[in-house]
Amino acid sequence: MSHSTSTAILGIDLGTTNSEVAILHNGRIEVVEVSPGERRLPSCVGLADDGSTLIGNSARNQLALHPERTIHSVKRHMGKEVDLTLGDQHYSPQEISAMILRRLKEIAEQQSGERYQRAVITVPAFFSDAQRQATREAGEIAGLSVERIINEPTAAAVAYEGEHSEPLTILVYDLGGGTFDVSVVRIEQQVVEVLASHGNNQLGGDDFDQLIAEMLMDHLQQEHEVDITESLQAMARIRDAAERTKLALSDSPYYTVEEENLIQHKGRSIHLSLELSRDDYEQAISSLINETMQAIHTALDGANLSVAELDRVLLVGGSTRTPLIQQRIKKELGIDPRFDIDPDLCVAQGAATQGALINGDEVGTVLV
Repeated sequence: MSHSTSTAILGIDLGTTNSEVAILHNGRIEVVEVSPGERRLPSCVGLADDGSTLIGNSARNQLALHPERTIHSVKRHMGKEVDLTLGDQHYSPQEISAMILRRLKEIAEQQSGERYQRAVITVPAFFSDAQRQATREAGEIAGLSVERIINEPTAAAVAYEGEHSEPLTILVYDLGGGTFDVSVVRIEQQVVEVLASHGNNQLGGDDFDQLIAEMLMDHLQQEHEVDITESLQAMARIRDAAERTKLALSDSPYYTVEEENLIQHKGRSIHLSLELSRDDYEQAISSLINETMQAIHTALDGANLSVAELDRVLLVGGSTRTPLIQQRIKKELGIDPRFDIDPDLCVAQGAATQGALINGDEVGTVLV
């Protein structure tokens, strides 16, 4: 396919767990499918057996088997002087992030038939100047002119903004894979102003996974007297099982974790089989959820607003699918949170909308 160079600006949500890219297509914003029926690209980079580079699902799929040559959650390292290794190659966090960005750019080009050179990339509201600069550098390494680095809550608010013409005061609760922030945002006549933000850029769904993983490891210790922490492969499988458990318990009250032949111990193969309830999960994460509730009130205080002055609450990030979060927000604020635009996708949609506004393009409906 021959590509014509587009003046359009990609909207990219460079996430801890997953990343997404949105484009303006026929006057509408849509998040591009990275594979049939899937719009989220795992933020994973790996090295295959033949030495080739794996990005996205292929890298994610080998994480449990080859954790020593798979990098995930690189967003947590942005802005730091960290050396990341794949085989005998050494990379900065910017270089690994650039591989993910380049892949998103390629996917957008394949789907649209256009060649893209410009992007708006989102970051957590609490990212430091160093983290923002590292994100910009990653975009440049990927061959993109980064038109703007914008805050994720701003992008989420922009994605919803088109529905209403009257001024809105919105609380954006953003819990991603590795970062959390809550922002109070004012929207009026296409101007988005962040009145206040509060959060923790080292708190996210990964921490929920870790708490479940600890429950699984405690069970193995009690049931089999085995410590699996010295086995990279077993630990990677436990982390993978923990993430599956988190997702399952967001939909169902119970889930049975099954991992056969997890590790060899004293000449025998150890199997993991444990039923966990949603109550078990919610008790484990309750202290982290409490921290996020406190952040809501800190942000409201920073904006000099009361709960009664909020028009709506938006949920952003896949971890907000946890029912306890939705229940606690409703109890805390008396407002049913909104997530009618997919919480995994609305940030990329807002980034692409911002890109269209920078370009002076007309934007119609945001496609879910």
